[in-house]
Amino acid sequence: MTADWVPNGHYWQGEWVDDAEAQRRLDALDDYVPGALAQPFSPLVVVAACDRLAAALTDPDDPHTQRLAALLREAEVPEDESARTLRDIAAALGREALETKLTRELGGIDPGRLARFDLRREVFEAWLPVGLLVHITPGNAPAAGALSVVEGLLAGNVNVAKTSGDSRFTHGLLATLAELDPTGQIAGRVVVLGFPSSRTSWLERLCAAADAVAAWGGEEAIAGVAALVRPGCRLVDWGPKLSFAYLTADTWSAPDTLRAVAADICRLNQQACSSPQVIYLDTDDTEEVFAFAERFSTALADAVSTLSPAEPELLESAEITNTVLVAELEQHLDLTRVHAAPDGSWHVLADTRSALRASPLHRTVWVKPLPRKRIQEVLRPMRRYLQTVGLGADRCDTAELAAAVLAAGAQRVTVPGEMLGSYNGEPHDGVYALQRYSRRVDVQLDARFATDACLDDLVGARELPAPAVPITAKADFEQLQTDLSRAEVFFRSGGSSGAPKLSAFTWDDYHEHMRHGAEGLLAAGFEPRTDRAMNLFFGGLLYGGFPSFFSVLETLNAVQFPMAAQQDHVEVARSIVEHRVDTILGMPNYLLRVFTEGAEELREYRGVRKIFYGGEHFPESQQAWLREEFGVELIRSAAYGSVDAGPLGYQCGASSARVHHLFSGLQTLEILELDEDRPAPVGETGRLVFTAHTRRGQRLDRYEIGDLGRWVAGDCECGRRTPRFELLGRFGDIFRSGSHFLNYRRFTAVAEDALGHTGAVQLLLDEDANAHERLTVRLEGEATRSEEDAVRVFLDEYHALDIAVRRDRMVELRVEWSPADRFEQTAASGKLLAVVDRRARNS
Repeated sequence: MTADWVPNGHYWQGEWVDDAEAQRRLDALDDYVPGALAQPFSPLVVVAACDRLAAALTDPDDPHTQRLAALLREAEVPEDESARTLRDIAAALGREALETKLTRELGGIDPGRLARFDLRREVFEAWLPVGLLVHITPGNAPAAGALSVVEGLLAGNVNVAKTSGDSRFTHGLLATLAELDPTGQIAGRVVVLGFPSSRTSWLERLCAAADAVAAWGGEEAIAGVAALVRPGCRLVDWGPKLSFAYLTADTWSAPDTLRAVAADICRLNQQACSSPQVIYLDTDDTEEVFAFAERFSTALADAVSTLSPAEPELLESAEITNTVLVAELEQHLDLTRVHAAPDGSWHVLADTRSALRASPLHRTVWVKPLPRKRIQEVLRPMRRYLQTVGLGADRCDTAELAAAVLAAGAQRVTVPGEMLGSYNGEPHDGVYALQRYSRRVDVQLDARFATDACLDDLVGARELPAPAVPITAKADFEQLQTDLSRAEVFFRSGGSSGAPKLSAFTWDDYHEHMRHGAEGLLAAGFEPRTDRAMNLFFGGLLYGGFPSFFSVLETLNAVQFPMAAQQDHVEVARSIVEHRVDTILGMPNYLLRVFTEGAEELREYRGVRKIFYGGEHFPESQQAWLREEFGVELIRSAAYGSVDAGPLGYQCGASSARVHHLFSGLQTLEILELDEDRPAPVGETGRLVFTAHTRRGQRLDRYEIGDLGRWVAGDCECGRRTPRFELLGRFGDIFRSGSHFLNYRRFTAVAEDALGHTGAVQLLLDEDANAHERLTVRLEGEATRSEEDAVRVFLDEYHALDIAVRRDRMVELRVEWSPADRFEQTAASGKLLAVVDRRARNS
């Protein structure tokens, strides 16, 4: 495949333009930038597109890979180095690498959220783009400029890359990345201009408009750029660096060490800042230096023999010739020894003087003595230029020498053979690039924002579109677990809606979810500065309820009594009183037992002001009883979520019982029609389908969670603009009995509204010996009327039930009152089982 797919011109926000059009647009650069910066832009858009590109680059037959390889051939990059370059780019652009980079450098996957850093204070902080970021890319590293633009995109900037004009690889790579972004947002934030640095009028225009300039090159080149940068513009200097190998006597004779150092020298023709230009030996014996240089020349010759290295440019060749010639002349003074390939493809220059000296590159390396006692003396004067040290030593010496070279100014220490390697989230030249491409901002407010965790929610939702993949039903959850290689934390669902499932998270997933859970609890009315909370969720059996809310309260820096749900309800009530707890968190049916059995202590105490619940519906009649009998002032959902999907929604002070705001920083929600995979009209009941964009331990794309709901139209009185939805029960709440579909929620509504019932409601389905169906409505507490009367009320109030029982005679209806301990619950979570189906064949 040829490189003709990239025109000889410039790439400007998704268009290919010629010199004349590029110059016209340069004259009005400020007209192109504000509009792009005004659009909300999530780094997750960049991560998704980069991950697609990384996947393509791992396949040599992929058209994108072949097109980019053609551009490298055009730039005369050797075949083996071209393949390595594409592999390195794929590794750098993978989802895991970029997510780790964002988290390490900017604290999270969505660092642009203007959110509270400390949830106890109304101070909001974020990392925002600097604005227009100009990249003056290096000519000797084809991927560096494009990867710098990716970093600029992750930080949210509009990026202009200036290339030398000789290579079109940066154009092609960034144009391909834009093609793989279905939102079109990346294209709007990328410009690539190819022109020589001698065209100073263009360079001046770029620097004059820039808010930050990232520049590569030697000191002279960096100084030239600095002269063009206007006052107040940030100059990000990726200036020249020197790297070296340092070997002790334990390692310098080992063949593996010699091969590893030779590999570092050969890779990228020593063009990288981390390439070794000097090999230091821990000795002051010049004969050892000369002997090592001779041995090492054999290893370097073997390494070069497997390559097809590119020829140096004319000026580079002249510098190599001059350096080698001087070294050969100094041999007569017994200062040097020169070893060289007959064809000039490599040079080993032994020198008795320790001073750090740059190599002319292209597999030319100095060998010098540097006893450890002189490391500070020799290296510290060059500390501004030091970068990577490839340290070959035993374990004890490694610790000592690493500390010594770092103190002298080195930025990185690694082992021979890995000098050009890196790890996800690694700083570059001692700093984090994303922080240099961003600015840290803060907004300090007052008590009006006491329940607001993120100011962005008052402006609009940052919800991402759902991916174009099929929907995964709850029963097929295991299909989402094909790759758990990054999973670190596992939780088991409570099993209230089918067989328990094991969900996988990374620790970053977990902490990010708990952070959002804490923000939701704050919105619901929790006051971390004053509330004294007791965590009464169930724990154990891998269930996530108790540990999750432990972490939520920890994130809030709240006072917490991590009691967990205990079977001695009276003792729990006494602990609430003893420790002056005023806020409790737990499952509704469990909390009601605590208040019922500990009524004597809690009624006298009247100190529980707030209840935050989760996992179940909390009937209004039961809430009213708690307010009247015990003085509870606020009862609200702690969160809507699940073990498999994490936090999904939160309530605010204006939310009614089942209405939640979406955690749009974590999730995308679709509400689809009951019988088709298309959006349900606003206000109509549909299936809730979630996509967790930030989930790393286990991908969760378009997951049908098993709940029903509807969108709530209009703005919320709380002022937040995040989407709102109302929960309308679970798929399991709708069951078939006597050939009719019945809804558990209708039974609870009749019990509360027509019978005045305030306790739990459970439905039992079974069959008699003749396979005739029985439906038993189990009500918690003492009977308030006869069973016959209660049956009549249910039939009168629920038409579909009346048809199944009276008209069709397909179902026998019973009503019974039972104590709370007879109600069936899940073992792990303590949730009430709404429908218990004991029929031999579920119809």
